[in-house]
Amino acid sequence: MSAPASRPEDRIAIIGLGYVGLPLAAAFADSGIEVVGIDVSEDKVATIRSGRSVTPDVPHDVVQKHVAAGRLSATTDFAAVADVRMISICVPTPLGKSKDPDISYIVKATEALVPHVAKGTTLVLESTTYPGTTREIIQPRFEEQGFVIGKDLFLAFSPERIDPGNPKWNVKNTPKVVGGLTDECTQRASAFYARALEHIVPVRDAETAELAKLLENTFRSINIGLVNELAIACRRLGISVFDVIDAAATKPFGFMPFRPGPGLGGHCLPIDPLYLSWKMRTLDYKVRFIELADEINSSMPDYVVARCAEVLNQDSKSVKGSHVLLLGIAYKKDIDDMRESPALDVYDELRRRGAKVSFFDPHVPSFRFEGSVIASVDGGAALDVAYDLMVITTDHTAFEYERFVARGIPILDTRNALGRRSEDHVHSL
Repeated sequence: MSAPASRPEDRIAIIGLGYVGLPLAAAFADSGIEVVGIDVSEDKVATIRSGRSVTPDVPHDVVQKHVAAGRLSATTDFAAVADVRMISICVPTPLGKSKDPDISYIVKATEALVPHVAKGTTLVLESTTYPGTTREIIQPRFEEQGFVIGKDLFLAFSPERIDPGNPKWNVKNTPKVVGGLTDECTQRASAFYARALEHIVPVRDAETAELAKLLENTFRSINIGLVNELAIACRRLGISVFDVIDAAATKPFGFMPFRPGPGLGGHCLPIDPLYLSWKMRTLDYKVRFIELADEINSSMPDYVVARCAEVLNQDSKSVKGSHVLLLGIAYKKDIDDMRESPALDVYDELRRRGAKVSFFDPHVPSFRFEGSVIASVDGGAALDVAYDLMVITTDHTAFEYERFVARGIPILDTRNALGRRSEDHVHSL
């Protein structure tokens, strides 16, 4: 292995080069710090080495610039961390089939790192997880190799706060919470992040940082669950839920507006609160708000399909045999991220009920479903087919909504993308 281009203290290794890891790598590279990215995906590593990005939040030209300048490299070899003194773990933390935390990626990354980490290294976990993970899972594996935490190795947790597609808040200007296993761990991790990020927020310990992340997303999940249930109630009352929310939002204090929709998507909101729920079950406590919100939010795709059936029935049609076009398959507007997208659940349930389902998404050319590749219809062709129903499942800016409305085909708008309409064939959530 050739000698590093800079001192180990001036280099960082980032484990996991996805939606979290690559933006963090770009931020450090922008600050002139040499970054080595490590990922188990050979395809992802090859893509970055070629100067191309693997996430929309980091443009291709940024990756190309840093790779060409030697500030960003990528490898599948964990031995590369021997030449760095700052490591950030940004691997996935999904849920298992029983909705229990799956921290296997954290465990595998830690075990792959242990043989190569040098003394004096600061190691930070960014992957969202339950309180205690850093201390209970990562610390013992290093102590077994003779490391003394706070002296030989400095462990901390700093939650990722990536909002895909957000043009205002990014990894650089979003406040960075940092909590270590010791005060020295917190100070070292904070000092290193401060070299690339604008605002560092040190907290008491790693558990505080771990739980802060879960609180952020639990707060959103519960409030979205509230307005999703309110949407169902308003439907029965004959009142527009969006009008109600807009009216309440005029209050300048004590109220924060949330919007209903077809369900929760993305890696964070449908998953993170359940990490806390699982942890509390191990302590013989049931977090009822979290579980109720999950129940409501998880049921929204079924509610959307029920509304589809109601709209089709108005034209004396059933779901079975109807041709339905979903407008949007990504979980939120103007991105290509399909993780946990409620539109996929709507697609699945409509298919299960016998509908012929197509989708149009300018950001997602295709996706895999039950072993098959499902391709998006062409935007122009979407206007030529005589669908029985169109459903706005993602409110992409690129959609030419008025052209769809002009077709006269029934539309179910689950995102309030069309606002209040007078046309009889436009239906709200």
